[in-house]
Amino acid sequence: MPVSPAPARVDLSHVDTWLFDLDGTLYPAESGFLDAVVDRMTDFVETVTGLPRPAALKLQKSYLAEHGLTLTGLMRHHGVDPAEFHAIFHDLSLNALAQDPELLAALARLPGRRLIFTNADDRHAVRVLEHLGLSHLFDDVFHIGSAGYSPKPSAEAFARMDAAHGIAPATTAFFEDSQRNLEPAAALGMTTVLVGQYAALSTAPFVHHRTHKLAPFLNAARLKEAA
Repeated sequence: MPVSPAPARVDLSHVDTWLFDLDGTLYPAESGFLDAVVDRMTDFVETVTGLPRPAALKLQKSYLAEHGLTLTGLMRHHGVDPAEFHAIFHDLSLNALAQDPELLAALARLPGRRLIFTNADDRHAVRVLEHLGLSHLFDDVFHIGSAGYSPKPSAEAFARMDAAHGIAPATTAFFEDSQRNLEPAAALGMTTVLVGQYAALSTAPFVHHRTHKLAPFLNAARLKEAA
């Protein structure tokens, strides 16, 4: 059996603020949990619009592509209450998500602040982080409500994050499974890391680093030494 190559030792010794997306970044998309999220969302779009499922799914994807978030399209075009929308995910089973001791150790060794930057709501984020055993490692969750329902990759979402936490882009690394959410981060001067099974295929110039799995990447990284 071939041996997987060791992850490159990336120099992140300039970083003291660590921004992480949540879904698909702090757990693998291969878990299947995101599939359940999308299915529940399609159910909701069907109910709101009265469209048959294939058409509802197509509309859902078009809103995501146009606005960065399906919810934004539903709010603008169908008057959907965001609280009603987010409530549909609050009873989703988390059994597909497993705790990862290697990731916990990798996050724990990062010097400085660790923040969640997610387009999900606060309750979903807290549920997932607690289930993964990671809640105690993060200083704050900046969620879609914190952003005034302006989702990544909008400039407003990043501006609100900066206003809330005083982000210094030159010493910040942002980890995401969505390539397009990294573009504004790179433009601001952040170090960007694309995470996930398709990350290696990215050729976008604004993606500085790519990794299939987060934990080995972080464990191999060169970090700022303690003062």
